[in-house]
Amino acid sequence: MAKEGASSLKRSKPNYIYSIIGVSLVLLIMGIMGWIFLNFERAGQVFKEDIKLQAFLRTANKDTIGQIQQYIAHQPYAKDVQYVNKESARQIWNKDNNEDWAKILDANPLPESIDFFAKAAYVNRDSLNKISADIMAVYGNQITELKYPSDLVNNVNDKASKFGLAFLVVAVILCLIVMFSIDNTIRLAMFSNRFLIKTMQMVGATRGFITKPMDLKAVINGLISAGISIVLLFIMITWLENQVPQLKLIHDVTLNLILFGGMILVGVGISVISTHRSVRKYLKMKLDDLY
Repeated sequence: MAKEGASSLKRSKPNYIYSIIGVSLVLLIMGIMGWIFLNFERAGQVFKEDIKLQAFLRTANKDTIGQIQQYIAHQPYAKDVQYVNKESARQIWNKDNNEDWAKILDANPLPESIDFFAKAAYVNRDSLNKISADIMAVYGNQITELKYPSDLVNNVNDKASKFGLAFLVVAVILCLIVMFSIDNTIRLAMFSNRFLIKTMQMVGATRGFITKPMDLKAVINGLISAGISIVLLFIMITWLENQVPQLKLIHDVTLNLILFGGMILVGVGISVISTHRSVRKYLKMKLDDLY
């Protein structure tokens, strides 16, 4: 009889392996979507900050050119400010167009300029118009015009807003699906152990005595699941960056750590909440209702 009871208890012992695997896979999907979302934002910023602004010079005075360059460099919107003389402008033109017009023209028609890039927050039509007006107001006599690809700027912002909104909606829906899936996975694991929970209650164990170790186990299982998903995601990111070197340009350690931290919080949080709810539910049920 004692052997039969021990065998029954052994069969009823919680088995969390499938639960851990299931939660890990769901968290991995969440991590992939989070990584795409964070890199979409980062890629948009990098692309915006790659749009060049050119202040074409009317003056050839080196001191004045230096003053203009210093003025722009000290503005909060500017980065990578550099002076481009005629020879440098010719080399850039030849590189971009893959030809050398010096064979046709004797004189260099390209003007000197001060080229710079604006920070992502300023790459929009209104901000760039203000930047242009500010520079022209101070150095209008020494600069013929400030030029940038306005159509590209408008298209980038419009498309980024639309894609960002669409992706946000998808991300919210996915998060809800992830939470629902993890909750169901944990509840299914606890359902298979409902008789063990009820047996412990029937032999005199208090609710706190029953729920505390299971909640602690849920924390451990959540950490294991999150750890597995983070390792898999890290391997995937490393592989993608090796296959597509451009992804390394938008690699941000801080954002990745935030993503990994979020995966841990979601994995542990939902595991504990779902486990606690399930245990309390079965403790309140009558024995006949468990069948």
